[in-house]
Amino acid sequence: MSSTSSPWLQIDWTKFDPWRVQAVRHRLNEHPLLRPGRIVEFGARHERNGRVRTHSNAATAGTPFNDAPSLHPNNKSAAQTLSDIEHAKAWMSLLNIQTDEVYRTLVDTVLDEVRPKIEAIDPGMSYRGGWIFVTSPNTVTPFHIDKEHNFLVQIHGRKRVYVWEPDDHVAVSEAARDLFHASHSRDLIKWRDDLRERAHIFEIEPGMGAYMPSTSPHMVENLDGASITASFTYYTASTRRNSLLHRAHQRLRGAGIEPPAVGARPWFDAMLVPFLGLLAKPWPASVGATKDELPYAEHLWA
Repeated sequence: MSSTSSPWLQIDWTKFDPWRVQAVRHRLNEHPLLRPGRIVEFGARHERNGRVRTHSNAATAGTPFNDAPSLHPNNKSAAQTLSDIEHAKAWMSLLNIQTDEVYRTLVDTVLDEVRPKIEAIDPGMSYRGGWIFVTSPNTVTPFHIDKEHNFLVQIHGRKRVYVWEPDDHVAVSEAARDLFHASHSRDLIKWRDDLRERAHIFEIEPGMGAYMPSTSPHMVENLDGASITASFTYYTASTRRNSLLHRAHQRLRGAGIEPPAVGARPWFDAMLVPFLGLLAKPWPASVGATKDELPYAEHLWA
């Protein structure tokens, strides 16, 4: 199959499990919207809309992820940072690129392609999103978890990605996951150097990447050159149910009840299902659609 007709994401679907970490291949480094010059132009535009997150390379694996921008600020603009990323000593994320009319087409191109395969085993794809990470040499993305399923692909440069399975309670405790889903707090997520030996370690370069299920802990070390990485994310019916169960468990913790881990006692989770709708957060009115109607993620909703 020629490169022009091969899929953007290349996955061994015979081994794909939506709740297990897996290596992927891709050819998105060929996509024109992911060329450095286009990203610099986009970053300046995206910053005006308040959708850029950045910190300096003083952040470490153990820096609290939520607080990295305030603890280790990068005071350069997006255009300044992105146009000289080799020397900027910074980490920068262009958030929710699907909110941009041009870059939404990139998110659609990638996720429309894989949707039929995913829907066959993990239905209900929605709240689709995209992110672009541009990183100076020897810069770290602190240890953290996210709510979405995630295809992480390397576009330029090399980095080392540490990923733990989403049910690894040594890496991130069940109490930390409950709190995260209930309030988006990562306060109980703590880095320890000995966690490295438990991780899947991906040494990725252009054409390589990793699939990370919802709440897979991860930490990234950029290597000796500047890096561009893209991420394509989405929720499914199972991720939404999982998140609501964690919120319910956090309520129980607040009442002094220690619940079993989500999924460990299916009968217990089944008892909570009738109450999950009461825990769903409303979609922001400014978006103009209900969560079920809107196919794209929006950064206002956690």
